[in-house]
Amino acid sequence: MNSETRNRRYRESPVSPLFCGVDVGASATKLVLLQSKGTNGIVVLARAVLPSGIDYSATARQCLDQALTAATAKEQDVVRTVATGYGRHNVGFADDSLTEIHCHGVGSYHHFPFAMTVVDIGGQDNKIIRLAATGQRADFKMNRKCAAGTGAFIEEIALRLNLNLEDMNALSQKSDKAVKLSSFCTVFAKTEILAHLRQGVPVEQIVRGAFLSVITRVMEMAPLDGAVVLTGGVVAHNPTIAEILAKKLGHEVNVPPNPQFTGALGAALMARKQFLQG
Repeated sequence: MNSETRNRRYRESPVSPLFCGVDVGASATKLVLLQSKGTNGIVVLARAVLPSGIDYSATARQCLDQALTAATAKEQDVVRTVATGYGRHNVGFADDSLTEIHCHGVGSYHHFPFAMTVVDIGGQDNKIIRLAATGQRADFKMNRKCAAGTGAFIEEIALRLNLNLEDMNALSQKSDKAVKLSSFCTVFAKTEILAHLRQGVPVEQIVRGAFLSVITRVMEMAPLDGAVVLTGGVVAHNPTIAEILAKKLGHEVNVPPNPQFTGALGAALMARKQFLQG
């Protein structure tokens, strides 16, 4: 969409223009619709999330349709869209695409405007992003080599324990003890879990041990210095992970509202910035 078309949409729209950010991850696709409020403020009108599946383009479109319905808006009210994430190049209605590193940083800084280390625990990978006090990215690292320390690891553990994913967090909160899983490899961890079950170790201690294993793997990626912000779908569904990390670090861990949507929010904020800058 060229600038002339965007400006026409802005003039003709009966409501304040909407900005869209869509984060197409390997596991889930998240979308945020936001609207400007006042001079510098924004308000999120709607969010949508769906499993990414095998057709990223169709899933992104479904998320947009759901969000527009929730916001009682029309597609022509959206003046700019930025896509991010693993499948960002598959979003046909996007005007631009940016890396998930950039968008997670922007989304995190929106909630916590200070120097920080962002830890994003995703379904298939982890990201550690360092931001300066100005919000500029100073450094980052990613883990894409295996499922260790990701949502996929927790999914495999749940499957082995014959548990529903949504029950994992509640179980972990039933115990303050955690068994140590010495292997980060999903295959070997399953073997360890079998041994623990044979020994009569309570399931809640094994689940908490799986969460601890995720945190340990993340902490081995890079030092988590200063203020830490924890984002991602894994944290959204398993807030106990934030508690475990805080205990390991010895200080509070910041978790933004709706942590699964941090990347999509950052993309929407970038859409707004790009539009306002012409």
